[in-house]
Amino acid sequence: METQEEGVTANSPLISVIGTASLDVVHLAQGKTVEASGGAGLYTALAAYRAGANVILFAPRPQPMPPGLQPVADVLQWEGPLIPPEQLPRLEIAHHGNGTATLLQASWGAEAALRPELLPAALLRSAYVHIAALSSARRQLDFLARLQEQRLKISVGTYAKLVYQQTAQVGDLFEAADCFFMNENEARGLFGSIEQAQTKAGRLLFITRAAGGVVVVTGEEATPVRGWPAVEIDPTGAGDTFCGATLAGLAQGMSPLAAAGNGVRMAARAVEVVGAFGM
Repeated sequence: METQEEGVTANSPLISVIGTASLDVVHLAQGKTVEASGGAGLYTALAAYRAGANVILFAPRPQPMPPGLQPVADVLQWEGPLIPPEQLPRLEIAHHGNGTATLLQASWGAEAALRPELLPAALLRSAYVHIAALSSARRQLDFLARLQEQRLKISVGTYAKLVYQQTAQVGDLFEAADCFFMNENEARGLFGSIEQAQTKAGRLLFITRAAGGVVVVTGEEATPVRGWPAVEIDPTGAGDTFCGATLAGLAQGMSPLAAAGNGVRMAARAVEVVGAFGM
């Protein structure tokens, strides 16, 4: 995946991402096991930057910075409570091919140190603030309530465990967000089927379908955006990469369909390399 920003300047729109960066163990479908930097917050933030946005990442910040995460600190404005490196979240993920995966283990580390009252003032200039997947939907709702007080455009992501175990709270997030990102399994858990998914007027829902592309839902209208050819190596973070690139496109004035097309292309590039930095 490309590691250089695409024309980011002081006048580029600002995207802020609330989430985590993690150190992960990833079992690839080809039988290889690798250690890589990850986390929904990190993948989303890096994709938004690579798609042309200035980015604030609000996440627990390790000190000293592990070498595997130094590239994030070099290109993003990384804000958040300081933590020792051993308190970083850590995930173990097994990929099975065709975009399917199992989360084997998850330690959220010092994620609880992220609190709404610590949000940086610079975040108020954001075109969008994205609340990435956290340990609970309740935690996401706490951030959402704080952001609503500031009348900011809010984007939210989720994951299957929350959808199926905290369905009501995820539904509350969906009802309040300006943009919502989920995959087709999560859409079935929340709506019953992709076909039943609808949004309030003016709201956007993006349902990713791995190699099948994405469905963009606004109101009662659902429009497919085709997938992009890719040789799958490491699909970790593909959905978050789509999210970050799509938000950057929206912030730059693209239509939802054009922004989604941009996100699909960047996600396709991301699955062809290992880790967030193309190891």
